Amino acid sequence: MRIAEFLKVEAVTPALGATSKSDVLRELASALSRAWPQVPEARFLHVLEEREKLGSTGMEKGVAIPHGRLAELPTLIACFGVSREGVDFDARDGQKSQFFFALVAPENSAGLHLKALSRLSRIFRSDVLKDGILAASDAPAVHALLLNEDARA
Repeated sequence: MRIAEFLKVEAVTPALGATSKSDVLRELASALSRAWPQVPEARFLHVLEEREKLGSTGMEKGVAIPHGRLAELPTLIACFGVSREGVDFDARDGQKSQFFFALVAPENSAGLHLKALSRLSRIFRSDVLKDGILAASDAPAVHALLLNEDARA
């Protein structure tokens, strides 16, 4: 599974304005809704918030991967956002998160969902990728960096 299969350039936000976890989730829900307008933003937000109630999806080294499932989706979809300043996302290592990859999968797609989470965790081990994303100026540049790193992984 490749990132290009589930991340559209329209769903990339190279400069999140959020300063709190709830604001990040709102911006991610908005990005998902922009790229997939057939699903209301409120539905995406609800799914992401409900998952966070179970435990933070803030990983380590500046990465968070909020995720959830929606019955009405035909396939896995995603969005990606960057916070230059970082946001307290209750990450495992106690550090602020800067890289937010939200995944929303169809209700009965556990295997697909887990493969995507694993893939994202693997590519975000690269500090070169993270530095490149922070230096990128627009969504197409960030999208290209993600796809290039994914092709090498």
